[in-house]
Amino acid sequence: MAASQTSLEEFYGREIILADRELVETGADQILKDADTEDIAFLVVGDVFGATTHTDLVIRARELGIKVEAIHNASVMNAVGACGLQLYQFGQTVSLVFFTDSWKPDSFYNKIMENRKIGLHTLLLLDIKVKEQSIENMARGRLIYEPPRYMDIATAASQLLEIEEIRNEQAYTPDTPCVAVSRLGSPTQTFKAGTLKELSQYDSGEPLHSLVMLGRQVHDLELEYLYQYVDNKEEFKKFVEKDQEFFKPPPYVPPEEDELNWEYSD
Repeated sequence: MAASQTSLEEFYGREIILADRELVETGADQILKDADTEDIAFLVVGDVFGATTHTDLVIRARELGIKVEAIHNASVMNAVGACGLQLYQFGQTVSLVFFTDSWKPDSFYNKIMENRKIGLHTLLLLDIKVKEQSIENMARGRLIYEPPRYMDIATAASQLLEIEEIRNEQAYTPDTPCVAVSRLGSPTQTFKAGTLKELSQYDSGEPLHSLVMLGRQVHDLELEYLYQYVDNKEEFKKFVEKDQEFFKPPPYVPPEEDELNWEYSD
């Protein structure tokens, strides 16, 4: 979040309680306390209904007869259009978490494959670990938290390549064009277009980051817009054209005359 707690309190003229994941997921009663007689505002980064925990909070409030009013906010889900890709060309959004030595979830892979098969772009939301506990501290019941971690573009691209090497189903390749999105909506927002392999070496700077993997149906206007974020325009264009051959539908083959006669005979 770009704004600090102090600046928000100065702006609103009242005390603000920082609601971390633990409070939101397990402290709904605390958040909703006295909400039937007082106005309680729940501020979120991104869209109000961008997380299932927020939806659950609304359900709980309504079950208690508490009136709920939602004021919609800007979100990465629509602001990502600033990179130049058209929003209606996006498919399913997926999340990418930090891998460990023993845990490398790849459920995102199938969704990327589905998007790519129908030519749509994929927005990948990169992991944010804030107020997380180590396995040892959790096991010992110690409320000691790890330092905050924010996945960068290079880590995301490297993990994607690692899973492709394991799955080997060619949902994407090292040459698949992508767009790195950094600090979206802030004065220092930046975009970088390149192949997945190139972005695995990219220094994306301070968080927060997202990644977009291009689909096959890249419009000429989208491509023209992305050129301002590439190192080599002609080389990037070749990678896009090469990538468009993936999942390309087979050419139309008209039915045989016998088949037509059979249909008409019915």
